[in-house]
Amino acid sequence: MRFSAFFFDGVSRAFHHRPSFSKLVVILTASGGGLVAYADSKSDHAIESSQVAHKKKKVVVLGTGWAGTTFLKNLDSSLYDVQVISPRNYFAFTPLLPSITCGTVEPRSIVEPIRKIIKKKGGDIKFWEAECFKIDPTNKKVHCRSNIGTNLDGNGEFLLDYDCLVIAIGARANTFNTPGVVEHCHFLKEIEDAQKIRRSVMDCFERASLPYLDEEERKRMLHFVIVGGGPTGVEFAAELHDFVSEDLSKLYPTVRDLVKISVIEAGEHILTMFDRRITKFAEEKFQREGIAVKTGFKVVEVSDKDITMTNASTGKMSVPYGMAVWSTGIGTRPVIMDFMKQIDQANRRVLATDEWLRVRGCDGVYALGDCATISQRKVMEDISLIFKVADKDHSGTLTVKEIQDVLDDICIRYPQVELYLKSKQMSNIVDLIKDSKGDVQKESVELDIEEFKKALANVDSQVKNLPATAQVAAQQGNYLARCFNKMKDTDENPEGPLRIRESGRHRFRPFRVTLGNTLGYSS
Repeated sequence: MRFSAFFFDGVSRAFHHRPSFSKLVVILTASGGGLVAYADSKSDHAIESSQVAHKKKKVVVLGTGWAGTTFLKNLDSSLYDVQVISPRNYFAFTPLLPSITCGTVEPRSIVEPIRKIIKKKGGDIKFWEAECFKIDPTNKKVHCRSNIGTNLDGNGEFLLDYDCLVIAIGARANTFNTPGVVEHCHFLKEIEDAQKIRRSVMDCFERASLPYLDEEERKRMLHFVIVGGGPTGVEFAAELHDFVSEDLSKLYPTVRDLVKISVIEAGEHILTMFDRRITKFAEEKFQREGIAVKTGFKVVEVSDKDITMTNASTGKMSVPYGMAVWSTGIGTRPVIMDFMKQIDQANRRVLATDEWLRVRGCDGVYALGDCATISQRKVMEDISLIFKVADKDHSGTLTVKEIQDVLDDICIRYPQVELYLKSKQMSNIVDLIKDSKGDVQKESVELDIEEFKKALANVDSQVKNLPATAQVAAQQGNYLARCFNKMKDTDENPEGPLRIRESGRHRFRPFRVTLGNTLGYSS
């Protein structure tokens, strides 16, 4: 036994000092007994390399709204070290917020706890109920603060580092610094907002029913004003109309004929971010149902009893109201303002990303949902490069075949081309070029760079910002999760279109939204 112990001790030291002995087998036989020693040794460098190779990238997700939660649900969390930060520990189905204002839906039925979502995925995902108050892209860190009390240090603050940052914190209501809005108007962004609006509606009806009020005061109390003709404002107006006509008119028969609902919009139409047919349908429906739509009016001040607005033709006028809901679009959160200053985007309202949802000017950072907008590349910015890529024979002109060879890649990279063709009822880009050259046969079409520019001169008119809806945010979250899941595969097998400004192909296809039932699917 002493010999065995001595022998193994010596072998062990040999392995330690000579790591190049990757494998060694020693067999000793004595007095009918057997002694076997086996070692499989690797160098320290090999072990370290293996550890680095298996180290997961840290992905920090900010926000648990539509974009962040959809990303989380679809992400293969086994590939990453995922950490989620949000001051809200649940996901809310925001399209039903207007229904909560009228009691059609109970608040608890539209929420899902984030920890429950994490548990369903089964991965090692960490969640902290806290608010990110600063992003440090230089050092790849986020500064967070607990919103449920303080830690032992007294301020509840902590730091998280990241390899990839997904910003999906949404936006706050945009008041445009209009006097009186914060003090006298309701917003509709959270469940708590919807509950406050419901109580306010009921208070207006109860007060209007009091015996000592004159008719003018009753009318004022029952005038419900929605400022903003976007998806949220329009849906709330429709929901409130149904609530009044189907329920409250029966409970308050003496004042039901005094109720008035008005939508005030600064633009020429409501729902301008959608197809014109949707806008027309909504406006005609509101007219039939008696909902007043005042377009071209800008609200300049709100008091406790009156809303002051201006119009190019009528000038300034005041409208008495009982309750007002402010829904004029999205504003920038302070943490995003500070972040944009750091990355030279200070003059913007929301973060600018490319078509792959990557924040421009910031490596490893993605932004989606209401806090960001896609800065679509213009065709005319790249027209010379597009021509060069298509001109494979370097003749200085493009034939129909050369155009058709790159047609799919152009339409994928620049979605405005396809939208423009549809608006002109053309089947493909060759029809557009043929139209610009006059009545010639497709086969004989051949154009130089100037003719190519002329043919595509107007396609960028179809570049539009995506509407700030739950549908868009959810699709972005799903798209980005898919990209993260296939990140390794697409290193060698890219899926995207041809690179116009560089060689090869893009790793992924750009994000493309599919708009369905948008009228009932707003954030």
